[in-house]
Amino acid sequence: MADEPQTPEPNGAAQDQQQQLPQITQRILAQYVRDLSFENVMAQKGVTGEATTPEINVQVNLDARKRKPDHQFEVITKLKVTSKAKGTEDTLFLMELEYAGVFHIEGVPDAQMHPYLLIECPRMTFPFVRRIVSDVTRDGGFLPLNLETIDFLSLYRVELARRAKEQGAAAGEASTEA
Repeated sequence: MADEPQTPEPNGAAQDQQQQLPQITQRILAQYVRDLSFENVMAQKGVTGEATTPEINVQVNLDARKRKPDHQFEVITKLKVTSKAKGTEDTLFLMELEYAGVFHIEGVPDAQMHPYLLIECPRMTFPFVRRIVSDVTRDGGFLPLNLETIDFLSLYRVELARRAKEQGAAAGEASTEA
């Protein structure tokens, strides 16, 4: 009789742990542009025909809010893109975009919902934001701007640190006034 490979019996503790982990379900119910503004400052001032090297500055803000139906959330990615001519600091264009996604999310513990909304949800809508920025800058008369991938986890951590610092400073001011 040939030896058959032995498969280890599943560990009862591991099975219990898997059963205790919440099953996360998520669906994107809608995505849409809430607000979009593109200002071609260079064209408004008059094109001089000189080739300029742009310097691009991208600011990202995130907002999330609960909606009336249970388990629904709206997550908004806000971008402000400023392009200036290197050397002269003349503004070439200014773009502001608010892109929203409506999500149905279940199974995320309440303590983890805030980071989930501000990290995972924008990560899913980002490819659409990138395409809009590229299309609008191209249609505005510039080379298409292809945004680098945004590290939403890093943004979240920086924002937490900034808020903790503000709270620490506010607590310090309150104790010196007492």
